[in-house]
Amino acid sequence: MVDGMRVERDSLGQVRVPASAYYGAQTQRAVDNFGLGGVTMPREILRVLALIKEKAAQVHREAGRLDPKRADAIAQAARELVEGRHWDQFPVDVYQTGSGTSTNMNMNEVVAGRANEILTGRRGGREPVHPNDHVNLGQSSNDVIPTSIRMAAWLTLRDRCLPALRNLQSTLEEKAREFADVVKIGRTHLQDALPVTLGQEFCGYARQVELGCARLQGLEDRLCQVPLGGTAVGTGVGAPAGFARAVLEAIRSETNARFREAADHFEAQGSQDTLVEASGMVRTVAVSLSKIANDIRWLASGPRCGLGEVRLPELQPGSSIMPGKVNPVIPEAVIQACARILGNDQTMALGGQGGVLELNLMMPLMGHTLMESLNLLTNAAGALAERCVAGMEADRARCQSMVEQSLAMATYLVPLLGYDRAAQVAKKAHAEGITVREAALAMGVADEKDLERAFRALVPGTGF
Repeated sequence: MVDGMRVERDSLGQVRVPASAYYGAQTQRAVDNFGLGGVTMPREILRVLALIKEKAAQVHREAGRLDPKRADAIAQAARELVEGRHWDQFPVDVYQTGSGTSTNMNMNEVVAGRANEILTGRRGGREPVHPNDHVNLGQSSNDVIPTSIRMAAWLTLRDRCLPALRNLQSTLEEKAREFADVVKIGRTHLQDALPVTLGQEFCGYARQVELGCARLQGLEDRLCQVPLGGTAVGTGVGAPAGFARAVLEAIRSETNARFREAADHFEAQGSQDTLVEASGMVRTVAVSLSKIANDIRWLASGPRCGLGEVRLPELQPGSSIMPGKVNPVIPEAVIQACARILGNDQTMALGGQGGVLELNLMMPLMGHTLMESLNLLTNAAGALAERCVAGMEADRARCQSMVEQSLAMATYLVPLLGYDRAAQVAKKAHAEGITVREAALAMGVADEKDLERAFRALVPGTGF
């Protein structure tokens, strides 16, 4: 050990690594060779990869393929990673070999290096625990990396993303009930249309999110079918009989997720259609959130010269030059996050096209991109619910005034006057800057009782 460095070895020879590192030569080579993006693999994927290493060691111990001391040390080291320790030991860039081999070897070396420290007091090395022979026993990068991505995606969906979206749905439904009696003007083509209630609009938003949750929930079956056990090309060479099933049973027991071996390893490793599909569903929900956020932005425009039908929580000053200006910052942040998700989906489609014969060669990129989209969607849903919708208020007086001023009110006169005469009423109201009610009275085509009957139920089915 010289100048804070030590020498590690792999099949290509010697490499100097930091003395403090648990990892070894292959990780250091990856650090030296890659670095295109300056971004490392998502922790969700690394945590699941460590979980696979832990359960694999325990399965091998029970089957007699690993001696108890090695297996227990590997399991202990891997468990530390599952619990969130040693994150600084994973410096490998996402933009690396397309199978993710460098990330898998980074994990193997860190687990081996920590296991060796547990057994001997010396960090790193390949004895008595070897990163390939012991930590990676029964596995290949080509099956554990796509397995880790699918598992991480489903666990993130189940534990974080879907709860955040369901909370948003619930918050929107609560506002729909609160706004059920707020009659306002509807709009099509950004022009005045027939009245609706603010509650009806928010019911629509809640339903969008509800359907989005159903779309994401529907991914469970396919994301939970994983290629573990297929090893290098899908034939399973090097994986003992029953190994993948036993590991997945152990992971199922801990995570309560229905992970199981893929029905066909050649499909699960040669293609990544499931990840592309998952990204597409996330994209769909992002489009929904973008529409909702943009509508809220429009409804809150003003405060005096816009629509101004709702008031949003005031979170921060909106201008460096205009005093008192407050912007719809959360909807704008959500819209930007959704735009990123849409771009990510294109990346995922291109990643899916990276399947060549028996292996997809864009696994690190697909893993990183999908997890970024899931986390963005989770955070966007949370922010929209908690920092925008929950504190929103309706401007009831503004809504009522705009309904009365709308030329669309002439529609309710069609049964009484016919289309052409109702149109004349609307044109007179517009030309003279008066209401439809006032124009009808001025033209003598209807009296107060006629108008009261015509306008009695502005929104069908609501009594308003």
